[in-house]
Amino acid sequence: MKSILFRDLGTASYGPCWDLQETYFQESLTRKSDNRKLPEQEQIPTVDRLLFVEHPHVYTLGKSGNLENLLANEEQLKAIQAEFYPINRGGDITYHGPGQLVGYPILDLDHYFTDIHRYLRTLEEVIMLVLAEYGLHAERSPGETGVWLDVGTPFARKICALGVRASRWVTMHGWAFNVNTDLRYFEYIIPCGITDKSVTSLDRELKRAVSMDEVKEKVKRHFEAQFGAVLVPDPTDSLTLANG
Repeated sequence: MKSILFRDLGTASYGPCWDLQETYFQESLTRKSDNRKLPEQEQIPTVDRLLFVEHPHVYTLGKSGNLENLLANEEQLKAIQAEFYPINRGGDITYHGPGQLVGYPILDLDHYFTDIHRYLRTLEEVIMLVLAEYGLHAERSPGETGVWLDVGTPFARKICALGVRASRWVTMHGWAFNVNTDLRYFEYIIPCGITDKSVTSLDRELKRAVSMDEVKEKVKRHFEAQFGAVLVPDPTDSLTLANG
């Protein structure tokens, strides 16, 4: 069974986490390039990783996004203590903040399946299975990534956003799952550029606060099952990142 190094970064600023992802991402790309020059018996496998983190308030805009979907100006961002990053994932604008479980899988899909659409659907399935444990029927919205509730009704709302980058079947970026998220911060953007649907969170749907540790364990379990892998502690987990 494939092993995936797991690291929970706790609360960490977006910039250092992005840098860390890029480091792991480039390591895998370099390893794959070097392996092509070696006999099979001398090749060194790439390392798969999964990072969990909660970010301080930050808005990120994907490479295909529209800056007009950020409704706050620079002064307003300062007032609400939020940062803004244009980044290199797919998708439009989204929010990250306390109470939101962000997952960054840095995977070599050559170990699993070389299909980005299947990869996105698999990440969605992980979150949908977690929500089912809380008695919520989550689903996909045709033509839109992420995990939704009440699709096809006037009350359709997104509970988990997805946006990834991939090169030579190595992935980075990932999902943002609203657990105990302050949804007021979504009022400063048009989330994912979608104007006719709203956002929600697990605590809003259940009408009670939810244990983030409990959610993390459920996500880890379903992630392992969906990818046929086992999460093992990253030996570098003692390293810390700057908090925001």
